[in-house]
Amino acid sequence: MFKRSILIVSILLSAVGDSVIAQQRGLLTPNMALDVMSGSIADVTSDGRWVAVTVQARRDRTDVDHMRFGDPTYVSPASTRILLIETTSGDQEWLYEGPVQARELTWSPDDTQLGYFLMVGGQYQLRVYDVGSGNTRSVSLRTTKDISSNSPLVWAPDGSSVLLTLRAEGWAEEAQQAFAVMTSGPVVVQDSRNDFLAWDRVRNLANRQVPAVVSVSSGSVEEILPEADVQGLRFGESGDFVTYTAVMPLKTAYERNEGTEYEILKLVLDGSEPESIVAPSERRTNPNWNKAGNAFVYGEEGNVFLRKLEADSATNLTEQHRVVVSQDDSTKMSFSPVRWSPDGGSILVRSQEGWHLLDPDDGGLELVFPLEEDEESRPSRSVQWWSEDGRYIYFTYSASDGWQRGLKRLDHQSGDVEIMVLDENLYRSFSFSDDGGTIIYRMSDGNRPDEIWAASEDFSQPKQLTDLNPQLADLPLSKTELIEYLDVDGNTLYGILYYPVGYEPGRKYPLVAEIYEQFFDNGYNENMNLITAQGWFGFRPSVRFEEGFPGEAWLKAVPSAINKLVDREIVDNDKIGVYGQSYGGYAVNLLITQTDRFAAAANVSGKVNIVSFLGDSPRITTRNYRAAEIGQDRIGATLWEQPQKYIEHSAIMFADRIDTPLLMLSGEGDWNVPATNQREMYYALRRLGKEVVWVNYMSGGHGAGRASSAEDFVDHWERMFDWFREYFEEANGERPVSQGGT
Repeated sequence: MFKRSILIVSILLSAVGDSVIAQQRGLLTPNMALDVMSGSIADVTSDGRWVAVTVQARRDRTDVDHMRFGDPTYVSPASTRILLIETTSGDQEWLYEGPVQARELTWSPDDTQLGYFLMVGGQYQLRVYDVGSGNTRSVSLRTTKDISSNSPLVWAPDGSSVLLTLRAEGWAEEAQQAFAVMTSGPVVVQDSRNDFLAWDRVRNLANRQVPAVVSVSSGSVEEILPEADVQGLRFGESGDFVTYTAVMPLKTAYERNEGTEYEILKLVLDGSEPESIVAPSERRTNPNWNKAGNAFVYGEEGNVFLRKLEADSATNLTEQHRVVVSQDDSTKMSFSPVRWSPDGGSILVRSQEGWHLLDPDDGGLELVFPLEEDEESRPSRSVQWWSEDGRYIYFTYSASDGWQRGLKRLDHQSGDVEIMVLDENLYRSFSFSDDGGTIIYRMSDGNRPDEIWAASEDFSQPKQLTDLNPQLADLPLSKTELIEYLDVDGNTLYGILYYPVGYEPGRKYPLVAEIYEQFFDNGYNENMNLITAQGWFGFRPSVRFEEGFPGEAWLKAVPSAINKLVDREIVDNDKIGVYGQSYGGYAVNLLITQTDRFAAAANVSGKVNIVSFLGDSPRITTRNYRAAEIGQDRIGATLWEQPQKYIEHSAIMFADRIDTPLLMLSGEGDWNVPATNQREMYYALRRLGKEVVWVNYMSGGHGAGRASSAEDFVDHWERMFDWFREYFEEANGERPVSQGGT
């Protein structure tokens, strides 16, 4: 019924000439990078026969109106293509070969229908694809209310209906008016006597939804709850009730576990009133449900609690097991839930000691998989699936000191661990059929983009299902190497080295490092492949932070990592550049106040003044305060508790120490790091007589030209190339200048 089709995605005509020339030269260009496809596994049928794949290129995300950020009615035009694959034969067909706005692709319980939302005329419609006929139909909802842009799509167990959410009458007008007041006034009032920041009041509107059950055959709509902020909607296995979390904002809060109450409820679909299962609390409970949907477990302060829906309260299953870890470690054993067994008779929990099976009836605990004592060298493991017969627990595996990755399974009865697949390839997104006979996953050789693969239970005959980027078949991409090095504190760290295209042993090459936090796994990386196409090494070194002193991390690690490469005589010590985006851009500015090691530097959408940054982005409300105090910035204190730390971690305060030529790229519509923050550094360095160029993309967002139009994307990268090329003394013509002048 499905026609065999070759997975070739149309490339826009504007890129064709560029693509041909680039392939002749053997280079990846920014215009070509816009059309590199990435596939994601949207959903797999329970029998493993069908997989729905969404396919997207960066070009599909280049028309975002960043000025609309915070508008509850705005749906970002992130388009995708939808591919359906029959995994046994490999036959495939595009449900939509051209870009469309579709989301929530979900197979029905009997595997015969694929439900999803499709944007038509500015509103989402419910669509259902029928496997048997190959036809798609639109389900016309018998209501005047629109489907919410953030609606879930949950099939009822019998496949006759779906759970989704709607917008109340008049919601759009209210939300548009609230956004308009905040962005165009004529008067905007902020008053601390209000419970919420004004932008919080606007943002909260986006979460107001009306849960409803919709018949997929008739389109009849039954609203089951009034308008509210409702999350985690799910059917019980019987289909006669739903459970959900009610979210009740109380006030704008700056601390964790404050300002919002969460309540878990059960609603029987017979007109009954909702029943509270977990009372409202500012501490959020994250339920881990069993298959039947009549019980869940959750972790709290090192314990695992069980809540059965028919019980009056939760039971602490692990209190009796909270003994000290060892004679040398007086810390109490701490447990967290991982997964229920298929029959609900056991719960896999994790502790400092290892993986345990926890009996939900009597709290009995059995260690089934001891973990290595040394957490630093412990491999990374993540449970993916539990076989229906209850015997095998499948988990991903990644070594901590090398690219040894794959899938293993634990026979918890014998304690034996069997390797399903383990090699240097990069494996992601495992999905299993109910019987375990079919496994769908994404895989890359570590250098090229992921493809979708299928394998049998024993991985004896893996089969590639997609060929998403045939245009790259003859195009050389960067090769990668994992680099181990020590920072100045003696910590072992890792970085990923990307080799120049056409690398010749014995030559020394320029290097451009991209810095952020931790890097380990390779895989196709757009940034690094564009860098290496210029004939340079690309490098992503890792750093280790100390709370309260995060600004030291990059100085302690990045030069040490680069020194190792210089010592190998593959990198030209006089031609080293550094750049970063967002937190990485912030890192670049801090780093060049402490060293003049680099020939040139670039800051993409990174803050330079952490003090002004606190209130510099009102549309994300209190996030920047939390980021500085307890989040990514790692200051560990408020501005008024430790003002000197905020000064020490603001590059603007030490602009006079910068001797490295600096390129700054920003987006006028950046909701995260407004262009005004980088503007401070431009004016400071100009005042100090330093060399600096500031490029502000008027249609750009967070990521500057990379988060703008296709034309700006190309411009962004060409400016980056020319900037480093000039200071590597490889200039080829004049570098671009702003249309607004120098």
